[in-house]
Amino acid sequence: MPHDDHLHDLSLDDLRKALSAEAWDERYRTSQRVWSGKPNARLVEQTADLTPGTALDVACGEGGDAIWLAQQGWRVTAVDVSEVALEKVATHAEEAGVDDRMRIGLYDALDDPRPVGRHTFDLVTVSFLHVPEPDFADIYRGIAKAVAAGGRLLVTGHHPDDVETGARSSHGPGLLFGPDRVLDALGVGEEDSPWAPEVVDTPSRVQDTPDGPLQVRDTVVRLRRKVA
Repeated sequence: MPHDDHLHDLSLDDLRKALSAEAWDERYRTSQRVWSGKPNARLVEQTADLTPGTALDVACGEGGDAIWLAQQGWRVTAVDVSEVALEKVATHAEEAGVDDRMRIGLYDALDDPRPVGRHTFDLVTVSFLHVPEPDFADIYRGIAKAVAAGGRLLVTGHHPDDVETGARSSHGPGLLFGPDRVLDALGVGEEDSPWAPEVVDTPSRVQDTPDGPLQVRDTVVRLRRKVA
């Protein structure tokens, strides 16, 4: 369920409908490629020092991040709300020769916040999964349960500063988020918190658009689950 600029300022109910499986299936049917197929630059940066193991890519879209991780030696489970997107993931993974390192599954964050039951992974990555603010904490806590002891949770999102600069529309109150929302949802910094923060940052980057290069800001949070 990646974030997308075709959403405008919507009511909460309309926003949830716009993030539904039906809406995303239609979105993926109407375009051969919605996304570039390239890995998210923040994912590449933040996994450079990690030893490949098992990874879960949440809201994988057409599979650019998941396939890249598999090419680096990770054993990847890729999940998304859209069956149409997952069919594309399977095709792209086979074309890239990494289908033997990947598993694919459905995940509707608004229906059930836990993406893969009780399975855990060395890396759980969530890139640009923007959900309504009232649903945020439950969804991200559910996703975080998939991180194994000693493993990492990597969250990347569009920062709210992009609304103030005009780089993006808000798509509804609170849809874009900063690091604090992730930290607060997971209780990072609280007594007996299972999380050790490794990266909490809001870096900027240049994004190519039809109107030319545009400077945007990302939210980047990387946490390690402590070993009990």
